[in-house]
Parts: sequence; structure tokens; C-alpha cells
Amino acid sequence: MDDLATVAGQVTELAYALDTFYFLVCGALVMWMAAGFTMLEAGLVRAKNTAEILTKNVGLYSIACIMYMLVGYTIMYPGEDYVGGFFQLGGGLLGKGDNEVADVLAGDAYYSNLSDFFFQVVFVATAMSIVSGAVAERMKLWSFFAFAVVLTGFIYPMQGFWKWGGGFLNEMGFLDFAGSGVVHLCGAAAALAGVLLLGARKGKYGASGQVNAIPGCNLPLATLGTLILWLGWFGFNGGSELKVSDVGEANAVALVFVNTNMAAAGGLVFALLLSRIWFGKADLTMALNGALAGLVAITAEPLTPTPLAATLIGAVGGLLVVGSIVTLDKLKIDDPVGAISVHGVVGIWGLLAVSFTNNGGNFWGQFGTQVVGMITIFAWVFITSFIVWFLLKKTVGIRVSEEEEYEGVDISECGLEAYPEFSAAE
Repeated sequence: MDDLATVAGQVTELAYALDTFYFLVCGALVMWMAAGFTMLEAGLVRAKNTAEILTKNVGLYSIACIMYMLVGYTIMYPGEDYVGGFFQLGGGLLGKGDNEVADVLAGDAYYSNLSDFFFQVVFVATAMSIVSGAVAERMKLWSFFAFAVVLTGFIYPMQGFWKWGGGFLNEMGFLDFAGSGVVHLCGAAAALAGVLLLGARKGKYGASGQVNAIPGCNLPLATLGTLILWLGWFGFNGGSELKVSDVGEANAVALVFVNTNMAAAGGLVFALLLSRIWFGKADLTMALNGALAGLVAITAEPLTPTPLAATLIGAVGGLLVVGSIVTLDKLKIDDPVGAISVHGVVGIWGLLAVSFTNNGGNFWGQFGTQVVGMITIFAWVFITSFIVWFLLKKTVGIRVSEEEEYEGVDISECGLEAYPEFSAAE
């Protein structure tokens, strides 16, 4: 019996090690999405604004890590006890030890606490990356960083607690597997609030209402960024299964990977088809956003659908993102990379699509719950973000001067250019 107990304990410890390693690798894949957002945005802005967008992305990632360590994780994950379903105190990372062998053998822990923190911190950085592209080419760098402190430390963790930390949205049955709402709609709502206060880039919209295209400087880079995001999304959705150490979990992870991939493919193809029908051309930027839209759409529930259903969910996302980008331009809401459409409009679709694939036989009941969750997340993030952006606008300002915008924010904000011209040596 002692031998059997020893073997059982070794198997339990091995499963713990495997799940922890899987968690860490998936977190690393999500961290790599920071490179994807950086390359995508750098490719879709003009050359004169590239160094600044690169600085924003590496800066926001680092700010997110620090703020989530200091306060965000504490707000989002209360541990065993919390006060009510709206706000809590306790939990957190600082001063907290990791699991002991006794905890693992008793079945109280399945992976390292620190691996969980690492996986969660890269998610909050993803939400902030969404904001970066939407406000590109005309926002002050340090005002953006100031907003990043508030979003990653306070705004994001609060609504994350409501769902993933055991708060009231989770208690009412709101479903969001990997964050179509908690991450993507959150980032888009914050971006929309900023864009409305910031205004459009100079020359984007004409006096008579025409929309003037402002092409990005490097479409190969934007395409590389999209493919990096596509790869990172396997960690984003796959890691959200949390475990991989038994047959059922391993099969579930495999299905999540397949569905994630198929949704992206469906989104790209249908966005490309719609752009060909609508504009008469195969628009690469619409295709790239279509792939991302498919990924956002399936993120709310990548485990329940069949691969065919996942493809269709992604396809609807691809169609929606093309229509949304065109509509926002008509409304003179200037989003250089289409972030609000990809992560906001399609994030809403992803949340609602859950009602078709995971409703427990009560479609309208689940649909209503999803609507309540969607409205709650959007309202909280938009209102709080609008207040923060407004305070920044009235104090330090959020927009660069017309001259700085004309010359490019690389020089005014960073003091260097991403693509300096070669000059002859004197």
C-alpha cells in the first residue's frame, strides 16, 4: 500500500509539474502577442509615427506587468474570501508564497500560483495593446502611459473580478471562456472613449464628409504582426483551459486549438470575399482584420463548438469587421488599425455567439445573461476610461500639436526616427 501511495503521489506531482509548465508556455505565447500588436500597429501607421508606436507597446507591456503585480492581481483574484460580488479586498501576489507539496498531494492545488499570475498578467497587457493602435499618430506618449497605469491597475482588474474572480457576473452564469468581453471588449471600450475625446487625425475626413485613406507604411510588417497574433492566440485560448494532464483535458485543449485556428481562417476568407464584392479589390488590411476578428469571436467559447461551427462564428466576425470599419469611418471615428471594430464589435458578437453553442437548452435565457454581461463590461470600462481620459485632457493634455502631428510624433515624442534617411558623411 505504501508503494501505491508513493506512486500515486509521484503521479500527482508530475501532473502538477506538467500543468504548470503548460500554463507557463501558454503565457509565453500570449506575451509574444505583444510583438504581434507592435508589428501590426507599426505596419499600419505612417513611417513618421513608427518609433513612437513601438515605444508605446514596449512601455505599456512593462507598465501592465508592474501595475498588475502591485494592485491589479489583488483586485481581480480575492482568494477564498471576498466582500460581496462587486468589490473585494485580499488575495494578491505580493508576499504570497507558492504551493507546498502537501497542498498538491491533498488535491488543493493543480498548478503553481506564480504560473497563474504570469498567465493573467499577459492578458491585461493584451487589453491595453488594443488601445494603443486606436489612438495612434496623434496622442501624447506620456498621457497614454498615464492611462495605462489606471487601466491595467484598476479598470481592467475590477471587471475581470466580476467574471473570472468569482464576482456577480460569474454567479449569474455569464460565459466568457478566454475573454471576448473581459479582455477584448474591455480594450475596445477604453479605446473608444479615448478616440472620442482625442478626435480624428488631420486630413482623415474632408469638409464635405469624404473619407481620405491614410495608408500604413509597411504592410509586410502588418502581415507578420497578424500571423504572430494568430500564433499567440493558441496560448490565449488554449491556456484558458488551465490543465492538460489527463485525457479529457488534453482532448479539450486540442479542440480549442483547432477551433481557434478555424475561426481565424473563416474570418479572413469571408472578410476578403466581402471586400472583393464591396470594393472590387482584395483588400489586405481587411483580410488581416478578418483573421483577428475570427480569433476574437471564438475566444468567448472555443471549446463547445464543432470545428465547422467555429469556422462559421469566425466568418460572421470577418463580415462584421469589414462593415464596422466602414461604418465608423462614416461616423468620423478615426481608428487607424481597426481595433475598435475588431475587438469591440466582434467581441460583442463572440459573447452573443455563446448562446448558440453553450446554452444548456435555454437559448434566450443565456442570450439575456450574455447581453447583461456585455453591457456591464462596456459601461464600466467606457465610463471610467472616459473620466480618466477627460481628466488627462484637461490637465496635461492628450493630443500633440498640429505641427508635431504634421512632422510626426517620432521626433516630438521620442527624438528619433524609425526609418532615418541615409546622409552622406561630412
